[in-house]
Amino acid sequence: MVRKTYLCFLLIVLWAATACAAPPQRIVSVSPNLTEILYGLGVFDRVVGVTDYCTYPPEAKSRERVGGWSTPNLERIVRLHPDLVVLTQAQVPILAYNLKQLGIHFMVTPSQSVSDVFSTINEVGAAVGKQREAQALAVSTRATLDRVRKLTSGRARPTVIIAVDRSPGSLRDLYVATQGSYLADLVEIAGGHVVAPPTTSGYSQISKEKLIILNADFVLELKPGAIAGDAQRARSDWQELPTLKAVRNFRVYELTDDFIPHNSQLIARTVVLLAHILHPEIPLRELEPQ
Repeated sequence: MVRKTYLCFLLIVLWAATACAAPPQRIVSVSPNLTEILYGLGVFDRVVGVTDYCTYPPEAKSRERVGGWSTPNLERIVRLHPDLVVLTQAQVPILAYNLKQLGIHFMVTPSQSVSDVFSTINEVGAAVGKQREAQALAVSTRATLDRVRKLTSGRARPTVIIAVDRSPGSLRDLYVATQGSYLADLVEIAGGHVVAPPTTSGYSQISKEKLIILNADFVLELKPGAIAGDAQRARSDWQELPTLKAVRNFRVYELTDDFIPHNSQLIARTVVLLAHILHPEIPLRELEPQ
């Protein structure tokens, strides 16, 4: 009886300690999608460090830079005295061991699929004490995806190649998003179909010969931050493959918005953009968030 009472008391103490623990006040984000989610949850005032590639929100410009996505600077992170570092699963081999050795609290979030976006919003929301805001953010994001899915349902589904990287000025060393990536998920919702076969990572290198075999209706190339002249030159590079259906029919598009490579709540913007490209017959006002 005494032992049971003691155990109950101990559980209550542990619960109280957890419930009363202050949410983190000095957060470092080492991935742009997590920076965007922290902003969406209303805690950007607690963010003290971001990556070199964080452009949203605009306030990110005023935060300390802690290096690139794949090259975070541990010394800079330590100098910021964070009580929470947020990173993606793909960054675990890069950073997790060192953070653990230094005793710096961190959390790892999934980042490959569209469903991972909602998991991450909920997990980060819980970690920063913003569960209600996380729920609202997830609901509004999902509403846009559901509306676009409904509007594109039953329409012809054009085939798509999403190019994410290549050697400048040519189609050498070309990498594409494959089935299983969040970009492919968004294309499906937007009424298309990514033809690159599935891979574990969601991305893979592809040859020009394979591109010709796949012969997609659309080529969508990610060129975040590119200016108009750069985008036009990038489109001309695809003339190396004049028999490709997308090239013949002038359906090679450069996606220059910074948010497109980031799987955060901004997927709502991305899916609207994709649906507008793949199904221009649908009025844009019907696709956009209400």
